Amino acid sequence: QVQLVESGGGLVQAGGSLRLSCEASGRTFSSYAMGWFRQAPGKEREFVAGISRSGGSTYYGDSVKTRFTISRDNAKNTVYLQMNSLKPEDTAVYYCAAGGLNTYYSHTNPGLWNYWGQGTQVTVSS
Repeated sequence: QVQLVESGGGLVQAGGSLRLSCEASGRTFSSYAMGWFRQAPGKEREFVAGISRSGGSTYYGDSVKTRFTISRDNAKNTVYLQMNSLKPEDTAVYYCAAGGLNTYYSHTNPGLWNYWGQGTQVTVSS
């Protein structure tokens, strides 16, 4: 069982930046791949970024490639999402996720991730 708590969401202007944080409970944080998904009203949950257990590999959805950066600090049980050059279409609820080996089958599939945070709202104004 893992508990995830996101923070850092808010309202920003287009072109601005925002940094999301996700703190996990437990002492086995490094055993999990971590990821970020987002969901806008009326849309399916979309993969944003993922990072391997050691932080050595990262993955990004096409829509955020080059603009967002995922990182993790295993000593702090925290994963981050640095969001730059934000666009209005980035507006969504952003969810932190933790997953085991199943995520390697298809990391873009939210059904293969095991634990989820409650989400944090990100709104980008035009």
